[in-house]
Amino acid sequence: MTTMAVEERNPSLRRTAKGRSGKNLIEYRGYVGRVVFDDEAGIFHGEVINLKDVITFQGECVAELREALKDSVEDYLDFCKERGEKPEKPLSGKFVVRLDPELHQEISKLAAMEDISLNQWVSRVLEEST
Repeated sequence: MTTMAVEERNPSLRRTAKGRSGKNLIEYRGYVGRVVFDDEAGIFHGEVINLKDVITFQGECVAELREALKDSVEDYLDFCKERGEKPEKPLSGKFVVRLDPELHQEISKLAAMEDISLNQWVSRVLEEST
């Protein structure tokens, strides 16, 4: 089964473009914020994703939003330093995936045919799809 066939069976693996507009994500120092527009208030607000700690920010335009994210992340890092705590890292680089056993077998075969580990194969496919 080719990578394309795996993507066809699993639409969530279809390619998405890095930096494509409309994704509503901004980043500062590895911290990624998801942004939404509040039509009633007329502002953008966001929250840093993939953390247990809460970091929020808001602004009326993109420039303000970027500055607010920067300020919020820097405030968070300063707060952690003052308390003698390590700031939470956005992501560790590890995640667990549950698959249908048949799909697991199929992609394991694909990795073996390329003489690479399943982790390497999955990492490459995900890299290619972003």
